[in-house]
Amino acid sequence: MFEVTLPDGRIVSSEKAENWLEFIKREIGAGLAKAAVAVSVNGKTVDVTSNVETGGMTVITTKSPEGLEIIRHSTSHVMADAVQKLFPGTKVTIGPAIDNGFYYDFDSPHRFSQEDFEAIEMKMADIIKAKHPFIRKEVSREEAIELFTNMGENYKVEIIQDLNEPVVSLYFSGDFVDLCRGPHVPDTGFIKAYKLMSVAGAYWRGDEKNAMLQRLYATGFATKEALEAHIKMLEEAKERDHRKLGADLDLFDFSENVGAGLVLWTPNGGVVRTVVENFWRKQHVRNGYELVFTPHIGRSHLWETSGHLGFYKESMYSPMDIDGEDYYVKPMNCPFHVMLYKRKKWSYREFPFRWAELGTVYRYEKSGTLNGLKRVRGFTQDDAHLFCRLDQLEDEIKRVLDFSLFMLRSFEFNEFKLFLSTRPQKYVGQIEVWDKAEEALRNTLEKSGLSWETNEGDGAFYGPKIDINVTDSIGRLWQLTTIQVDFNLPERFDISYTGDDGAEHRPIMVHRALLGSIERFFGVLIEHFKGAFPVWLSPVQVAVLPVSDRHNATASKFRDMLVENGIRVKFDERNEKIGYKIREWVMEKTPYIVVIGDNEADLKIISVRNRSGEQEAVTVEDFINMLNKENFNGVYY
Repeated sequence: MFEVTLPDGRIVSSEKAENWLEFIKREIGAGLAKAAVAVSVNGKTVDVTSNVETGGMTVITTKSPEGLEIIRHSTSHVMADAVQKLFPGTKVTIGPAIDNGFYYDFDSPHRFSQEDFEAIEMKMADIIKAKHPFIRKEVSREEAIELFTNMGENYKVEIIQDLNEPVVSLYFSGDFVDLCRGPHVPDTGFIKAYKLMSVAGAYWRGDEKNAMLQRLYATGFATKEALEAHIKMLEEAKERDHRKLGADLDLFDFSENVGAGLVLWTPNGGVVRTVVENFWRKQHVRNGYELVFTPHIGRSHLWETSGHLGFYKESMYSPMDIDGEDYYVKPMNCPFHVMLYKRKKWSYREFPFRWAELGTVYRYEKSGTLNGLKRVRGFTQDDAHLFCRLDQLEDEIKRVLDFSLFMLRSFEFNEFKLFLSTRPQKYVGQIEVWDKAEEALRNTLEKSGLSWETNEGDGAFYGPKIDINVTDSIGRLWQLTTIQVDFNLPERFDISYTGDDGAEHRPIMVHRALLGSIERFFGVLIEHFKGAFPVWLSPVQVAVLPVSDRHNATASKFRDMLVENGIRVKFDERNEKIGYKIREWVMEKTPYIVVIGDNEADLKIISVRNRSGEQEAVTVEDFINMLNKENFNGVYY
């Protein structure tokens, strides 16, 4: 007999022979049993087909993120089964669930292409129709090695050997078997909606020295409606791709002669960047920050002391010899700010310090991971470091969180998801300090009124952190803001302040980036607005188009009036038909187009065309006032 505590607090009994699916159907309801993907028992997720055991339980359904992850991982097994049936000689490796889907890596004599996708999906449909149960079996390490050796699955053998565990779990579905921790859906018939998306190369275990595998990406959802919505979102995302829009709108460029992952900002992109940075600086000063500037390179001793050469060297570029010493281009700004701190002695009365910098850093990223502006090798971090006493920490975190949300909302991000990452297994510092820092972060999140989750053990080795994800205009999540508490650098650099007791104390250091990096943030902005930036961010706010050469003088005068009022304007005096010029400026996503002809000769009343194609006759004065209002009275530029 087993005693089970239900989510509503009721305690009921169950016979040992009963599985969780039967239990849920009997004690809670057939509807929930039908939607049940897995069960969480005493904090551990197990198959619904496993036997009932004593403890507290909750049901994981198709509507939960964890349930969707289990569905996707189960679908990856079905895809691997289908691939092996269609293409004999294919060896399987790993097939995890990932954001928005899953993948499986194969070693196959067949070269996969999108032309294979339909056949694979049809074979998957056959396997799903058969409703093969997912059966979990725990076997000894030796048994598993023998099984996969006999099957010729050398990659699975290698994984098991590296696990060095006496017992491993296998999942059987029909005649397919895979090494897997689980859990899985009850049977293959549970899978309702899936689609293969793409194929790519991937080195075994991510090591360039290993074999090149073929990775099939796919996605899966609990319902066909959810899948269709996702496909529609992907189509919209393709239209919003910042790399395409960046080229179409002439915002940025890359050059092989310069180097991969190194951005060239065009005049148009340079305007947007300048607006963003000026706004950033103004708001930081308003929020009690002081602006600092630091070099692009530093002696090796600096990076040895900070620990970067010990923990981060693979992401740093090779040193350069200067006067017989090694110098490195900086991967981070933090050590320089610590050096600014060390320039003098500080008293407890002077805390806190808030030092901000738009500091360009350089990190080595593998060429295969580069992705337009979202993953580059040289980027500008919107960085800041706060030095405070432990008793000030919670207030400072709240200030940073409030400031972060203000900044993100200023760029029309209004939906957020926050994560608290706590102490990992390997860490520096004292547990008591960690506990106080986590408490400060947790208290701030609880008071924020925002949705947040805990990522247990996912903090950095030097301290816990808060990550802020924003939802863009088509529902995608982007991680932007990071707020990190650091015990490591103050210790490594031996920085201190004089307390009210006259003794030396270690300050707390808080790292934070509100936008992440200017480059990545710009890429997200392009896609968020689909290139149609709000007026205050637009490279060109008004296009002035004379109908013919005889209207140039009037158009030029109007242009000058706008410029004098701080409005960004382009005067298009090309010898082209007016309809052609209008179409071009519409394609440039210009907020306003003003055509100057005979009716506008006195510049009293003008016809203004907006992005929606609507036209309105307004006075020049009213138009300028409207622009200034939309441009936040020039505060941003």
